[in-house]
Amino acid sequence: MSRLLAPKVLWRAMLVITALAIALTIYLTYVHYKGINPVCSLGQACQKVQTSRWSKLDGVPVALIGLLGYIGILGSLLLPDREETRLLTLGLTLTGFGFSMYLTYREIFTIKLICEECATSAVFVTLLLIGSVIRYLQGPLPAVPPAPPSGPQSAAKPADGKAVAAGR
Repeated sequence: MSRLLAPKVLWRAMLVITALAIALTIYLTYVHYKGINPVCSLGQACQKVQTSRWSKLDGVPVALIGLLGYIGILGSLLLPDREETRLLTLGLTLTGFGFSMYLTYREIFTIKLICEECATSAVFVTLLLIGSVIRYLQGPLPAVPPAPPSGPQSAAKPADGKAVAAGR
């Protein structure tokens, strides 16, 4: 399979996206526990979404669940590049994507409001899922090719281009 993206570039992009997602979910978790209004250019939409009954799962804020998920993704990206770790990253991002799509469904069809921060997190996890699929399908990072030998590799060729047999 041809490489869609240079593996190191993809890996680094995924690290950056994950770091941004962690920063966002730290902020949202902080906002939740402090009981303050999140920054939102859509009026009170973010506050209403983040204080709705769907903003918690069994009493745990979904922002904290997202934070833990993104930390898990970061950890999986920092493990040695093997098929198992790429599969772990794929599984974590697929789970996060599914959870995020459920919450987005609730925002649109139940609450009837969109939270900007939630939508940003949904974009992050979608990009991470796409990157994870590509990483998994591409396989391991290519091995560093060995250095060429330093001695002569083939029979010497005279100026007329005909090979000279060794020992003549």
